Amino acid sequence: MKLTIIRLFECSAQDEIDLAKIWPEYSSASLALTDTHRIYAAKFNDRLLGAVRVTLAGSEAALDSLRVREITRRRGVGQYLIEEVLRDNPDVTGWWMADVGVEDRDVMTAFMQAVGFTAENSGWGK
Repeated sequence: MKLTIIRLFECSAQDEIDLAKIWPEYSSASLALTDTHRIYAAKFNDRLLGAVRVTLAGSEAALDSLRVREITRRRGVGQYLIEEVLRDNPDVTGWWMADVGVEDRDVMTAFMQAVGFTAENSGWGK
């Protein structure tokens, strides 16, 4: 099967199980899906491997909780996920990702720079 990036409009029971593996710190109730609060996920073989939350505010957007399941890291999943989120939101001209909760800031800085973001105080912008 091919890796695909999807925007979740509602979570199936399997999606909730997969998201709990990606984000064990979040309850399924805290993952509200609206037009301005979105979740994009990388899906392979009907399982979610990674996800990112997107909050839209006009032409600005904030990314948070970008995470790829550890077993799948370093294979381009995160890069493909971010590229598709940016492509799916062409009206957004300013992107921000805070460094809150980032496991390793140096690794994340290298990743964010690879997808076109610039390191700033407390996060990355594009």
